[in-house]
Amino acid sequence: MLKIAPSILAADFSRLGEEIQKVEKAGADLIHIDVMDGHFVPNITIGPSVVRSLRTASVLRFDVHLMIENPDMYIDEFIDAGADIISVHVEACRHLNRTLRRIKQRGRKAAAALNPATPLSGLDWVLNDVDMVLLMTVNPGFGGQSYIEEMTDKIRELRRIVKARGLRTDIEIDGGIDLNNIYKVTEAGANVIVAGSTIYNAVNTVQIIKELREKAYQG
Repeated sequence: MLKIAPSILAADFSRLGEEIQKVEKAGADLIHIDVMDGHFVPNITIGPSVVRSLRTASVLRFDVHLMIENPDMYIDEFIDAGADIISVHVEACRHLNRTLRRIKQRGRKAAAALNPATPLSGLDWVLNDVDMVLLMTVNPGFGGQSYIEEMTDKIRELRRIVKARGLRTDIEIDGGIDLNNIYKVTEAGANVIVAGSTIYNAVNTVQIIKELREKAYQG
């Protein structure tokens, strides 16, 4: 089932609670929260205290994407703050299996994230441990970037692997998704779509989410 996850990275940070409520009322399925530390990626965003304060603004699941070094140090804090799904990067985890299992032991969904240049082989020994794989379709750190076309084949190959293993793993994509390319990525196998600028820069939030769903199915 297709899920639309607006990224608050593109929201107005001076009124984040309202921005989350706006997309919830418009029909979003998840709220995507990018956490950046200025080391793993060249940007700094928010921490657990902000997630905790936002938790009261929405009943939607919080999809927290940890783009940080040493994510193990902060997993419990983000779970306690209200994260429902936590994505950790293959590139940032020394003991990826342990990290993913820790998230699941706390009763949350665990996802492994890969940067564009990271091969799918990084998932070989953890794919059975994850609820979702997050494929970055731009180089992470900043919103508003253009989709990297080569990622379409990566999505398709991951879907093939998931199907061959008999898994029901969600494939989330993040970066550069708009009305012109959403069908391309869903046709390739993605079913969780992160969209930031496309949603938050739209004049009509209800209409843009509706159009993204329609384009995802119809091209």
